[in-house]
Amino acid sequence: MSMSSITECVTPIEAKAGVVAANFLGRTPALALADGAVLLAEMGAERRIPAHDDAAILVAACDGKRMLTGGDDGRVVAIDAAGKVENLAREKGWIDALACRDDGAIAWSSGKFVRARDAKGEVKNWQAPSSVRGLGFFPKGYRLAIAHYNGASLWFPNTAAGPEALEWKGSHLDAAVSPDGRFVVTSMQENMLHGWRLADKKNMRMSGYPAKPRSLSWSHDGGWLATSGADGCIVWPFSGKDGPMGQPPRECGVRPDVVVTSVAFHPKALVVAIGYDDGWILLVRLSDGAEILVRRTEGERDAIAALAFDATGARMVFGTRGGQAGVLDFPS
Repeated sequence: MSMSSITECVTPIEAKAGVVAANFLGRTPALALADGAVLLAEMGAERRIPAHDDAAILVAACDGKRMLTGGDDGRVVAIDAAGKVENLAREKGWIDALACRDDGAIAWSSGKFVRARDAKGEVKNWQAPSSVRGLGFFPKGYRLAIAHYNGASLWFPNTAAGPEALEWKGSHLDAAVSPDGRFVVTSMQENMLHGWRLADKKNMRMSGYPAKPRSLSWSHDGGWLATSGADGCIVWPFSGKDGPMGQPPRECGVRPDVVVTSVAFHPKALVVAIGYDDGWILLVRLSDGAEILVRRTEGERDAIAALAFDATGARMVFGTRGGQAGVLDFPS
């Protein structure tokens, strides 16, 4: 395969446990690990913070200032760049989903129960019709999209009215709200995505995936949704009033005999980072499909579990299911 390469710009990190999520707290790379720790991976000053003692981290989210983790101990924990640990909640069961906003609001689910905690610390509760697997905040207004069996629900925690139902039969896993708030998209157990145009609740089926599309990332302008689950990154158009209805998706970074496991759009450019189940990472420019190699592996397959850019787009962090990680510093 002939393409440009910036593999020499990657600094490896030994995470020593499976990576659940990766993000940045300011400039500090932060990795949520399956063994219950959060690794603050600033080069030369790495710190392993025991967020969940004797427990596993199942889900994580990041608001740019704190890494939020949910474990099989039923706890929701926040860790900042200084390593300070704050216990935010404790449930009787596992934490199944987490979401957060940059104003400090968070939401989590355990079984059928969903709780939303606003920036002032006030918690509101709602019981879903079935176990909740995915949560996503709307970009404006204190509102949540909640994925569960047979559809999704839209909940305003601060109002007395019940949630608005979005119906579609099947098991819905992840929930993603478009940056303009016009669309809600869920991943499904049946190797497909489903979406709704909220103006009229029009259904949008996005099928044809050979694997479950569990990684979803919106472009900075909201015009595209990048997804995993195929031998390339499948990118759906959302710029028009109808979203992807009647339009084919783009496909980029196609590599035979592998599956894309993680995707992340650059915060300022139409460039998507693509991680594969064999540990490779490519950057692809959407305008012309140009590819840059970030990471190449040989031998044992160790899937990319998480990818994230910092707020400026100058750095990218990644982690694998097997416990390898790294930080890419883009050449100036």
